[in-house]
Amino acid sequence: MKILIINGPNLNLLGKRQPEIYGTVTFEDFLKDLRKEYPGIKINYYQTNHEGSIIDKLQEAENEEYLGIILNPAAYTHTSIAIADTILAMQTPIVEVHISDISKREGFRQISYIADYVTARIMGRGLDGYREAVQFLLDIKDE
Repeated sequence: MKILIINGPNLNLLGKRQPEIYGTVTFEDFLKDLRKEYPGIKINYYQTNHEGSIIDKLQEAENEEYLGIILNPAAYTHTSIAIADTILAMQTPIVEVHISDISKREGFRQISYIADYVTARIMGRGLDGYREAVQFLLDIKDE
């Protein structure tokens, strides 16, 4: 079994970027712990600052046998109809994750162009949202 995590722009700066919102742990350090918690699952990780690269990775993932995809498109959540169109064309379950609760942030951050097309959404749980997304994908596999 394998799961793919895709992070969008500036999430490579976790641990440094606005720690009052995003915390002080790097994603790489969190990912090490997450993989230890789920040793029976191969958790692949991809981060990019480029919209087209997110689309390419989603399309590639659709051709692989992923249990699901955890997607934090970051700022592209609020701007990318192209990512939404890609998700709409996919069959693989996708969980939208946001470290902060975007529904309680600036007005422009409250818009999610992908919300209507994902399997589930997790917001405002910090990095634990990714852990919850892994568990969600495992739970729906068993249904």
